[in-house]
Amino acid sequence: MSYSFTAARHSYDGLMPSRQHAGPAPTSGVPETSLAERARTLAAIGKLGSLSTHSRKFPGFPFGSMMPYAIDELGRPLFFVSTMAMHTQNLAGDPRASLLILQPDISGDPLGAARLTLIGQAVETPREEVEEIYLERHQEARYWKDFSDFSYFRLEVAGIYFIGGFGVMGWVTEPEYREAAPDPLAQAARGIIDHMNADHADALKQIANQFGGESADEASMTAVDRLGFHVRLKSGDRVHGARIAFPREVRSSDEARQVFIEMVRAAR
Repeated sequence: MSYSFTAARHSYDGLMPSRQHAGPAPTSGVPETSLAERARTLAAIGKLGSLSTHSRKFPGFPFGSMMPYAIDELGRPLFFVSTMAMHTQNLAGDPRASLLILQPDISGDPLGAARLTLIGQAVETPREEVEEIYLERHQEARYWKDFSDFSYFRLEVAGIYFIGGFGVMGWVTEPEYREAAPDPLAQAARGIIDHMNADHADALKQIANQFGGESADEASMTAVDRLGFHVRLKSGDRVHGARIAFPREVRSSDEARQVFIEMVRAAR
């Protein structure tokens, strides 16, 4: 049985694949998920963001708040807030807001990590429409759910700006964001990465050397999605990144495991 794998080099790889622009065809020739998919994925795996509202006390200035959130089926953030909170009072005067979401578990240079800014109007939303979604994501909020001064808001997303690391950035249209889906490996990705780096470093180096285009002394996985994965390669004093495509799309941890086994066999 033969396999066809391709790889592309990048200067740095964070959570998300590194390429300059969104589009149906990857610029590197290696299959990659779109910026819209990456944005939806980051929104899905995050739980905490920074909400910016328009300050009532200092007109014209933004007011930043730590904000737990959940997302609905269209990727719109949901907030559970008290009328006593300054951000809620600000929204009462001006519903325009933005939510900054950072890549969880950032390690290394934070500028190489993924982040997402969602812009829109935050509107109060009936409890019965969103409470189940929110409480599934934030079990601790059940303590507050019967308090009369708490209510739900939803950010009606109008603008989306995604940064996936150095040189990887762009605006995503609202229809693209709404219609995209989080990557199926999103929740399993961290476990896959940690497992491959901790238990299969030699196998990962074999794969990287075979399909990364050069001989590397060390290789570590930095990101994985349904279409492929990123590695950080060290060759002497040179450190760089590469993306390697899977031979076929994978949609679960078990499928990813089987594909990695096939790739190791092909590399040997």
